[in-house]
This record gives sequence, C-alpha cells and structure tokens, in this order.
Amino acid sequence: MLGVDGSAWLNRLHMQLARNLRAADWSQAEIADMLGSTQSTISRMSSRPLPRLNGTSDESTIDGWAHEISMALGQIGPDNQPNRHRFIMEISFGHGQVLRFDKSLTGQDLDSDQEQRALLKQLEWAMSRIDINRIKEKMPAVGMNIACCLENASTTKEVAAFPGKITIVENKLRHHETPAFDSSNHLANMLLAARSYDEAKSAILNIKPTSKEAVESICEDLDLNLTFAPEGKLQSHQGIDVILDEGGFGWEPSLYILAHNPLELVDRMHQICAMM
Repeated sequence: MLGVDGSAWLNRLHMQLARNLRAADWSQAEIADMLGSTQSTISRMSSRPLPRLNGTSDESTIDGWAHEISMALGQIGPDNQPNRHRFIMEISFGHGQVLRFDKSLTGQDLDSDQEQRALLKQLEWAMSRIDINRIKEKMPAVGMNIACCLENASTTKEVAAFPGKITIVENKLRHHETPAFDSSNHLANMLLAARSYDEAKSAILNIKPTSKEAVESICEDLDLNLTFAPEGKLQSHQGIDVILDEGGFGWEPSLYILAHNPLELVDRMHQICAMM
C-alpha cells in the first residue's frame, strides 16, 4: 500500500486541503505558507483532476480527513504558522502484528555536528541498500568505497567514507569499520575535483568499468553526463554524473559514479550496473 498509493494519498490530501481553504477565502499565498508549498503549485491544484486511489473507501477517508483539517485550520486562521508537522505511520499485519512509526518535521537546520552525524548515517543506509547481485561482477579488484561530503566541503578531511574498502566475503558486502571523515584520500580527492565543476554533487563511489564504448552508450541512454580522468586526472566538464578512468600500465581502470546524496548514488549505480 506504499509507493504509488502512498504518494497518491498525500497528493490528494494536499490538493483537497488547498481547495477547501481556497473556498474558505484564504489567498493562494496564505495557503502556500500554511502547506509549505508555492503559489504556483496551489494555483495548478485548482485545475488538476484529483488522483484516483485504488479503493473508493480510501478516497472517502482522505477527503474526509482533508475536510477535518481544513475546518480546524479555518478556526486557527492563516496568520498562525505551524512550527512542526508530525507523521504517524502504522502498518498492520495478520496475527495482530503492528509496526508503528512516529516522526516530527520541524523545518529547522541541523547544527554542524548533527549534520556530520546525519551524513555518516546516510552512508550506512546507502551501504545497506546495495544489491550484492548487481555489484558482484563489477567489484574492483582493490575493493570499492562510497564517499560523501557536506555542502561546503573543501578538503579531504571534510569527506566521509568507509575506512579501508568495501569487499565481498561469503557472498556478503563487508567493511571493516563504520564510516568516518578523512577515511578515503583517493575517492575524496576525486569527489572534490568533480565538485569544482559541479558543486551539486556530494556523493561518489567506484566500480569496475566495462569498455569505453559501453560506458558512453549507457550514459547516453540514461541521460548522464560523462567525463574522463586518465590515470586519475579529471578533465574539465560542466555537469558530472559519471567519470571513466581507463587506467594504464600499473593503473587499474575505474568508473566513478556521482550523485547529490548517498541514497541517490546507490540507485544510480544499480541502474548503470543493470546495463553493463
């Protein structure tokens, strides 16, 4: 019931809230401020058809919930701004088994220490998301790694990675220690070099490449920007998604994949590996 259904639930709720508040004479700007959206999005919602849900009972539930929330917001008024949103998800299975998750969103920024801890957590989550069956044949002889950095990183000490390398042992991905900053000099330098041309990219990993022609074809099919780094020397390029180092005498070839964050990075790596 998650995935497409969950997205449709949220979209329908958002659209019904916007329509109900507009009918209560709230301006588009007031609705946008309350719902955390933009005036243009609120305007589009008034003309778009509501997303259909798998069951009409679900549609009735969402519409009724939107009515309750909009009535309550009408009592509070548009001049009051929320300082947090709380989301509760409960998944019920047979035999009385229930999973419940309760989280709050506050819109506040993390401090520097919290940002670093959150980044290290993202690396661990990304690692757990890797499909070993997709990466097995693309694992470099020297092992792979994943590195990422914060928005304003300028030195290798501000890039986090797994100490040592990620390898396959007994058909499982293994790493020696938890991720840490200043742990992978080569990958960190490649990431910082790429960021000098594309500062939006903050995560990188390395896999074993296939032929240059195959890499070029894959990047074209996936609409990814490819550049080259002969023996680790990155060539200038505006917008970098993939870097191919074809290697040389005593220099192992490498394919570097970049993304905006570690989770997006793993998804992109899976896409590329599936086509290699």
